[in-house]
Amino acid sequence: MAEELKTTEEKEVKEVKAEGETDVDASEKKKKSKKIKRQILKGRAVVKCTYNNTVISLADVNGNVLAWSTSGLMGFKGAKKATPYAATQVVANVAEKVQKYGLKELEVFVKGVGSGREASIRALSNNGFDLTSIKDETPVPHNGCRPKKPRRI
Repeated sequence: MAEELKTTEEKEVKEVKAEGETDVDASEKKKKSKKIKRQILKGRAVVKCTYNNTVISLADVNGNVLAWSTSGLMGFKGAKKATPYAATQVVANVAEKVQKYGLKELEVFVKGVGSGREASIRALSNNGFDLTSIKDETPVPHNGCRPKKPRRI
């Protein structure tokens, strides 16, 4: 596929040269237009805090993920991944990634029971986002798993 593109580009350049134009004119015709950056003002933040890790993803209103990060990705190992400090570092990383989109307003959806819940929400507001709503979506078991059988002594 790439070879086919090269051969067609070479043919186009040869055709242009054949018409009596210089190399400078041929390069001007082949310039590509700049890619338009999409500006997104409103979005969603999904914060998942478990006992072992913190995952934060920022998406637009339709749910298309713009950026995500975890405390493991930031370099925290073991029990340090679930700390509130790690959660603030993850939020700072995600905010830096999403800066090019111009995201301002966020709806926050929090899942899990980890220690980074409040710290991540506080860090989102400190990083320049306007939090329009905060919703807790922690899954609640409806009687859960079957318990272990009692010990007979």
